[in-house]
Amino acid sequence: MTEIFRTPDERFEGLPGYDFEPNYVQAGDVRLHYVDEGEGEPVVFLHGEPTWSYLWRKVIPPVRDAGFRCIAPDMPGFGRSDKPADVGWYSYDAHVEAIGELLRQLDPRGVTMVVHDWGGPVGLRIAVEHPDHIARLVILDTGLFTGRQHMSDAWLAFRDFVARTEDLPIGFLVKGACARDMPHDVFSAYEAPFPNAASKAGARAFPLMLPTSPDMPGAEAGQKVLEALPGLDVPKLVLWADKDPILTLDVGRRFAAAIGAPEPEVIANASHFLQEDAGEEIGQLISSFCSSGDSSPGSERAARNS
Repeated sequence: MTEIFRTPDERFEGLPGYDFEPNYVQAGDVRLHYVDEGEGEPVVFLHGEPTWSYLWRKVIPPVRDAGFRCIAPDMPGFGRSDKPADVGWYSYDAHVEAIGELLRQLDPRGVTMVVHDWGGPVGLRIAVEHPDHIARLVILDTGLFTGRQHMSDAWLAFRDFVARTEDLPIGFLVKGACARDMPHDVFSAYEAPFPNAASKAGARAFPLMLPTSPDMPGAEAGQKVLEALPGLDVPKLVLWADKDPILTLDVGRRFAAAIGAPEPEVIANASHFLQEDAGEEIGQLISSFCSSGDSSPGSERAARNS
């Protein structure tokens, strides 16, 4: 069994804006942490690389206060979840299985699945494999990795940096992909789960496991999800930052069209971590989308623009 690192609880004390009680489930050898706030229809928030549920701290309150149950897991290797120390432990299948097991144990029905970054491939695959549990999709600056997608020079440089950097500067990676200023205590909160190089195996693994050719692990599964999404007959809301340097707004428009979703709602003055730049605005958009009597994409857009 691979060595597993568990971040000490004291690392999470007094984080700004994050006063949620911790909750845990066991998924195989890994203990997974999740935020569970509010009551009502469930809304599941999935983060990506190299963040954790802290990214959703400004998004959750408007959704919770509108009468929804907000569930925000930490992926294996991130946040308060256990962190296998072997980079080789991490794979697309492993993350889908882990988050799938958490949802099996919680057994939410009528889920609004909210996904960002690597949360997209994980959450969208869960959605197409368990369509009876899904009521809506909310998609933020993400994609599906089929091995056929074009990878920008900026992303390739990032992957190469990760490959040669064992002790990743997590806070700098998050801050560098925000359009607005980040206070130092928030910067430190993104660093909190990762006190040493051994705790950062998951953060290193995500870019390295992304398939860049169709014969790589995960590519076939990603292609199946991409092909299935247009037929997933649920309302879809796409929110996209106007200043994301890697997943640009044009990428967002093409992705929305490919999965049968409406044109993205543009989040102004925001970069890749748009929840950090405009969390309250995003929370209001999601709560409105979930609360709409007719949650079809066209009616939702019309309601917000009226």
